[in-house]
Amino acid sequence: MEFPGGRWKAALWRVVAGLVLFSASFGYAEAAVVIYLRSIYNPLRAHVYPASYGDLFPLLTVQQLQALGPDHIVRLKTELGRELATLLMLAGAALAVARKAREWVAAFLVCFGVWDVTFYVFLKLLVGWPASLLTWDILFLVPVPWTGPVLAPLVVSCSMIGCGLVLLSREYNNPVHLTWRQWSLITIGGVLIVAAFMWDFRNTANGGNPNPFNWFLFIAGEAIGVGTFVSSLRHASRPT
Repeated sequence: MEFPGGRWKAALWRVVAGLVLFSASFGYAEAAVVIYLRSIYNPLRAHVYPASYGDLFPLLTVQQLQALGPDHIVRLKTELGRELATLLMLAGAALAVARKAREWVAAFLVCFGVWDVTFYVFLKLLVGWPASLLTWDILFLVPVPWTGPVLAPLVVSCSMIGCGLVLLSREYNNPVHLTWRQWSLITIGGVLIVAAFMWDFRNTANGGNPNPFNWFLFIAGEAIGVGTFVSSLRHASRPT
């Protein structure tokens, strides 16, 4: 679909505004859910770790949750489903505005990034957390706990927003065509970043305090992913 004259800019900004409005609102909803969850689990953690009331770590293990009552296992399963539903909602919003696969990817990157950044912004405004960018957080529980300093997911989210906006704008005017090699390198970068977040999962899932974050793996993933994308913009290739 082509837009005559400068009409593509108006169409693009309408799409971007819709994505940002949805994702930022969803970020507030996510922050509210986390506040509710902490009001439930902070008293439970006090029975097991009285000296760390209000902290996120160490995590309660599945065995500890079972000992505290069967309802907590139901809540854990519900939370796992909510996390999957969150990703599907972001993907659905992106799909609603996309005209083709590359636009879907770009719109999803924008949605996820804005959702994640605003989630932390609203948590800070509402309850004063995190205390700093190096405060540790639980990012996801599927399929294993993802953990890391808040700075790390914020860097990823800002990268996603930037790359997503560039890719989306280029789809409306002078599309970017990535080769299979470029897609592969970007995927490898993403896998390395995910691996950095999951690196310590055995320890944290078993009730241990987080070990030092694997910044080397994280930075390598960011450099490969973002570097490949930027390179693709400078060296446009034919569609595959």
